Amino acid sequence: MDKAHSIHILAHCPIIDPDVRDRSSMTKFGALLRALTATATASTLLTAAALAAPPADAAPSGDFDWPLHPRPRVVRAFDNPEHDWLPGHRGVDLGGVPDEAVLSAGAGVVVFAGTVAGKPVVSVDHPGGLRTTYEPVTARVTPGQRVGRGTVVGTLEPGHPGCIAPVAACLHWGLRRDREYLDPLGLVRVTPVRLEPVGG
Repeated sequence: MDKAHSIHILAHCPIIDPDVRDRSSMTKFGALLRALTATATASTLLTAAALAAPPADAAPSGDFDWPLHPRPRVVRAFDNPEHDWLPGHRGVDLGGVPDEAVLSAGAGVVVFAGTVAGKPVVSVDHPGGLRTTYEPVTARVTPGQRVGRGTVVGTLEPGHPGCIAPVAACLHWGLRRDREYLDPLGLVRVTPVRLEPVGG
């Protein structure tokens, strides 16, 4: 075959443009690649979130913490009655030991450190109209004193009603906003409960 004939044949052969010859396959390949990338990204994000999430018994991450360390056992739960005159349990009882340090659950100002109905009590006001109470606690703070989260406010005494063996002493930990009693465990959940403003 001479050179002229070869050129003639090539001139009549269709030229395949790589951008045009298989656009359908390339489009399918691109879509598959994007789907695989998205799946891998989602999997990576979920793994990272799982690694970053604190375990169920991790320390709280909000502005409040447990008033006893290490994390105490809840001996008796919050049970707010429907009406003020009905019996209930307006706080939680936490298991501890006599003379154990009792800590302020959050930053605030001590508003009471004394005796109520024969029981030694410490009360702390916090931002947002919240007040935490601790009893029976022999105070190491005085009214008007500013405290931070974890500041020792007193020592735990034995003899709290309803504290049964083998628990040696119980801290009755209360929470109020104005005159409304709230469950203090809402302050120390791993995902803190957001207490809505009154009327909000």
